[in-house]
Amino acid sequence: MERKIFILVYFFFSSLLYSQKYDPKWESLDKRPTPQWFEDSKFGIFIHWGVYSVPAWGPTGDSIGVYDKYAEWYWNKLLNKKSAVNLHFVRFHEQTYGPGFRYQSFAPMFKAELFNPDQWAELFRKSGARYVVLTSKHHEGFTLWPSAQSWNWNSVDVGPHRDICGELTSAVKAKGLHMGFYYSLYEWFNPLYLNNFSEYVDNHMIPQMKDLVQRYAPDIVWTDGEWDKPSKDWKSEEFLAWLFNESPVRETVVVNDRWGSETRSKHGGIYTTEYGLVHDKEGMDPGIYHPWEECRGIGTSFGFNRAENLENYSSAKELVRLLVSTVSAGGNLLLDIGPDSDGTIPVIMQQRLMEIGGWLERNGEAIYGTRAFIRNTNEKPVNPELNKNLFLTRKGRDLYVICLNWPSDNIILKGLKTNNATRVKLLGAEIPVQTRNSGSSLIIVPPALSPDDYQLAYVFKITNILN
Repeated sequence: MERKIFILVYFFFSSLLYSQKYDPKWESLDKRPTPQWFEDSKFGIFIHWGVYSVPAWGPTGDSIGVYDKYAEWYWNKLLNKKSAVNLHFVRFHEQTYGPGFRYQSFAPMFKAELFNPDQWAELFRKSGARYVVLTSKHHEGFTLWPSAQSWNWNSVDVGPHRDICGELTSAVKAKGLHMGFYYSLYEWFNPLYLNNFSEYVDNHMIPQMKDLVQRYAPDIVWTDGEWDKPSKDWKSEEFLAWLFNESPVRETVVVNDRWGSETRSKHGGIYTTEYGLVHDKEGMDPGIYHPWEECRGIGTSFGFNRAENLENYSSAKELVRLLVSTVSAGGNLLLDIGPDSDGTIPVIMQQRLMEIGGWLERNGEAIYGTRAFIRNTNEKPVNPELNKNLFLTRKGRDLYVICLNWPSDNIILKGLKTNNATRVKLLGAEIPVQTRNSGSSLIIVPPALSPDDYQLAYVFKITNILN
């Protein structure tokens, strides 16, 4: 009887939550909460794959700016010769393919002949990721599904002759992961975009986005390319009102903040950073928590870049550090891979994902479902080395102390309230951990490790804290 009452109460309050109607105004849309599944997931895989994966080239080196290394911008850089950096692209292209070779000629070469969506999905599952975001259409306008608005410029009409979005969605969801899509609002060289913007929005962009949602029911709609126009011109508010009120994913879908030139870190859903760059720091109120996500590649480009060497790729330890520091600050990490045009994921990227997955298999409870450990106090930080070598996450009354390096001395957690039921253990190892209290501090004595206990980072779990 009690169970039946609980179920009725649950569905009653759920119906109240999702019966709310959102007006096509930021004031209303911004009140929609981010679905909890996203904040619990913490780690996702970004995929940049398209015609740009054929030339798969961008300049590398410390003297090249972050955005100038993006191989997925190949077409734009090739034709935009005003920048000295872009001449790197021009020289490479003319030497490799000839000065008369047009970018569109790469499309039939994008064959994806070795693409196996089930293998991809299994790799993502083993990596410990809980969601996947595929680039359905980048700024070049080429779609990875049979879009009626992109006739003969999509993966079914030319190139692979396959519905990439549909195949990968089925495979990813079969593994129990959430599936979403990146979608570029603007297109560099679409004549309709360049000559009749309002018609582009009404008859190309909006129908494409609705088609993507209605066909595949994505859990994430991750837009980009918004900086060219304000959100009013993109009609972003109208689209989001439809998405939240009428679409088949209105209850579960997550959106980001890239909906107009004025919206990053201000409007939409999750706030997004990119290679650590916050695009509008002034728009972020440091006193108010808002769900956010860092996105970046394992290398220095989102799309596959054949010019990158080992030194351009982050090590597994660096990537685990990135995940830990992001999650401890309340964010998610969306880590990008760039497959080759034949549909294979570069082995070094596979290795990095498997190493992250191995660490998460032992320590995932310190990541999944956690929140930042925030203490409303004027006391000194819990540890003076906080955010250098030690990071904290929390789940209920459990606190996780994540050490990027094995501690060379005792860990002193100042101002941590404990009781007789408080216990400390080292995740991933069956080694007793000694602790003691000194005034208002909890002191953890790191045990001796054997070679078998080595990890990319170490987690001490403290149960039953009172803070």
